[in-house]
Amino acid sequence: MHDLVVVGAGPYGLSVAAHAAAAGLDVRVFGRPMASWRDHMPAGMFLKSEPWATDLSAPGKARTLAAYCAEQGLGAEHGVPLPVDTFTRYGLWFADGLPLPVEEREITAVAPHGGGFRVGTADGETLGARNVALAVGVMPFVHLPGVLRGLPDGLASHSTDHRDLGRFRGAEVTVVGAGQAALETAVLLAEAGARPTVVARAARLRWNTPPVPLRRGRGAALRAPHSGLGTGWSTWVWSELPWAVRRLPEAARAHIAATALGPAGAWWLRERFEGVVPVRLGLRLLRAEPHGAGVRLTVASPGGNPEVIETAHVVAATGFVPDLRRLDLLDPALREGLRTVRGTRAPALSGGFESSRAGLFFAGLLSAPSFGPAMRFVHGVSFTAGRLVRGLRDVPSGRRPAAAPRMPGQGADRPGAPAGAAR
Repeated sequence: MHDLVVVGAGPYGLSVAAHAAAAGLDVRVFGRPMASWRDHMPAGMFLKSEPWATDLSAPGKARTLAAYCAEQGLGAEHGVPLPVDTFTRYGLWFADGLPLPVEEREITAVAPHGGGFRVGTADGETLGARNVALAVGVMPFVHLPGVLRGLPDGLASHSTDHRDLGRFRGAEVTVVGAGQAALETAVLLAEAGARPTVVARAARLRWNTPPVPLRRGRGAALRAPHSGLGTGWSTWVWSELPWAVRRLPEAARAHIAATALGPAGAWWLRERFEGVVPVRLGLRLLRAEPHGAGVRLTVASPGGNPEVIETAHVVAATGFVPDLRRLDLLDPALREGLRTVRGTRAPALSGGFESSRAGLFFAGLLSAPSFGPAMRFVHGVSFTAGRLVRGLRDVPSGRRPAAAPRMPGQGADRPGAPAGAAR
């Protein structure tokens, strides 16, 4: 029986596997490395976060994004956006450096078995594990507005459905949303020869400001500290103190996870967007129906009369909603029996990312209602990976990772070192 099976090979899964392997555990990791980054982001996208804040996590902190870029002769500078393709290659380089193979096979079943779990693969293998860490990324939780779900195939899609936007050349495309995914997708559509329009419920678009220098006077740094997710005290708390977020009441945590660091465009995108992409704000979707070869959308502003928008295709850049019900690989009885964070469909987790079923751990988006918005970003891996591995159950004593050191007065939920990088 394996000490740990990791399901997922994105930043969270690879980082958990790196810490588990370094601890001498018997671990296997399954999934297509960096799959959502390789397969579900349009070519030409850039990271919204700073390069210095986008490391995967491994003991020793040797396999950083900066180390990869230096090895490849690439730049990774503060205030200079980094192509998503460069980050993707960094993740593959990180995976290649693991002391165990990443098995590109699909896990289709996780069920309780004895004191551990029975794990099944799509190609028929069954294996036993004392612990399972689900680091399945965001793709199971894609959110498509209800009014678009009844449209025939080919008329509506999610922004993650497209790697090549050139297929829309010459077409009218309506992009729904007001965040970075919507705004950058619209720009890339325009640059690919399409005719995009952004439609959003928001009353106005929000744009992030350019990053301030890393080196500043003490007064400026105290007024607005840097963090992995941006500048300012509230952002610093969400970024660097996920253990403190977890100690808040459940309703507060759920609200913070859903609303903090909300939709906004990157500062470097604004010049490419304004004056290029038409925007219709303050509108909500009422209906969507096929019309000729395209779509007829009925929209309305608050208190306004409905109006019609005709378009060839609708791209919903409407994010992701953590929801355990989307995890078909989990045994139904196991899934339904997990305790959730009140007001959400995400698992309630211990300080070590363990669910109410002993030995079953969650990392990434599903942990955001427990630990806050950092878990929606690559930033969260450095807080997650080591803590999750230290919390594993029923590992033989000779292979059990050492507990994190604690400072005087430090509780069980507080890490012995500050959190690290960001997405």
